[in-house]
Amino acid sequence: MANEYEIAVFNGDGIGPEIMKPTVSILEQLAAQSDTYSFDFKYADAGALHYANTGESLPEESLEIAKRADAILLSAMGLPSVRYDDGTEISPQIELRKILNLFAGVRPVRIAPGQSSPLNLNPEQAIDFVLIRESTEGLFYSQGKGEVSEHSASETLMITKKTSEDLFEFAFSLAKQRKELGQGKGKVTCVDKANVFRAFAFFRDIFDKESVRHAAIESDHAYVDATALWMVTKPWDFDVLVTENMFGDILSDLGAGIMGGLGLAPSADIGKDAAVFQPCHGSAPDIAGKNIANPFAMILSAAMMLEWLGIKHNDIAMVDDAKRLRDAVDRVVVSGKGTTGDLGGNANTTEAGQAVMEML
Repeated sequence: MANEYEIAVFNGDGIGPEIMKPTVSILEQLAAQSDTYSFDFKYADAGALHYANTGESLPEESLEIAKRADAILLSAMGLPSVRYDDGTEISPQIELRKILNLFAGVRPVRIAPGQSSPLNLNPEQAIDFVLIRESTEGLFYSQGKGEVSEHSASETLMITKKTSEDLFEFAFSLAKQRKELGQGKGKVTCVDKANVFRAFAFFRDIFDKESVRHAAIESDHAYVDATALWMVTKPWDFDVLVTENMFGDILSDLGAGIMGGLGLAPSADIGKDAAVFQPCHGSAPDIAGKNIANPFAMILSAAMMLEWLGIKHNDIAMVDDAKRLRDAVDRVVVSGKGTTGDLGGNANTTEAGQAVMEML
C-alpha cells in the first residue's frame, strides 16, 4: 500500500502560482504511476500580496499547515513594491527557516553534458556539486534589527557552536550519501574567511573537530574569495561546500550563473525534521501573468523534495523518481525544445512543464 505524504504548498507572489502549477501536475503524474507513494497537497496563503491585503505575511493557519506537513513546497515570494514599515521586503521563507530551524540551505550546482553554460566547457564535461548555506544565523542573524545612527550603521554576525555542529554533520552526511549514489567523490570543503575574522576561525575549528568524526570523507578549507574564483575556473573539483549564511547567499547566485541562470537553480532549506523546497529566483512581477516564466527551478526543487522524502522514508522508488525528474529536465534543457525565453527557447511556462512531462 502506498504511503501518503502531506505537502504544504505556498503559491507565492508574482510568477509563483504559474510555476507551481506544472510542478504539482508533474508530482501528481509521478505519484499516479507509483506503487509506493502518493501526495495530499494542502495549499497555504503567505507572501507580499497576502500581506498587502491582510496585514499578515505568514498567517498562523498557514504556519500550522507547514508544521504538520511532511514537506513544504514554496514558490517565489516577495514583491519589491510591498515592504514592512522598516523598508525590508516581505520574506515568509526566511521566517519559516527560523521558526522550523531549517539550518541547512542546500543549493545544487549541476551542468549536464552538452548543456549551454557561460563557462567554456568541453561538450562532454559535467558539473555536479552542492553548496550548503547555513540558513538561520550568520550575517542574517540581525535581519531587521541592525543599529543605524546618523554617522554609522552596524549589523551583528552570529555563529553558534550548536548550529555549526548540526550544519557540518549534515554536510558530511550529504557527502557520504552523494558518494553512495554515485553523485560525488565524498569530499567536504569549509568555505570561510578565517584568516581575517575570529568568528570564522571559530567556525573552521568546529568544522575540523566534526571532520574527525567522519574520517571516511575527505575534508579541506577554502577562503570565500578564492572559492568564487575556483567556481568559475575549476568547478569540477568541488563536491560539497559548506559556508556561512551571507557567503552562501552570494555564492549560490554565482552557482546559478554558471548553470545558465536562476531559472535552473533549485534549493532546499532542511532541518532535523522539516524541509522547505523552493526555487532560488525571485517573483519577477514584471512578467507575472504572462505565462512565460521558466518553471524548471521549481520543478527541480520538487525533485529535491522527492529525494529527501525517499531517503528519509527509505523509499528507493521515490529516490529513483527524483533522478528521473532531474534527468528529464536536463534532456529538455540540452535539447532546447521546450525551453523558455531566458534559456533561448520560445516555449511558455505551460509548454515547458509539458515538455518535462513528455520526457518522463
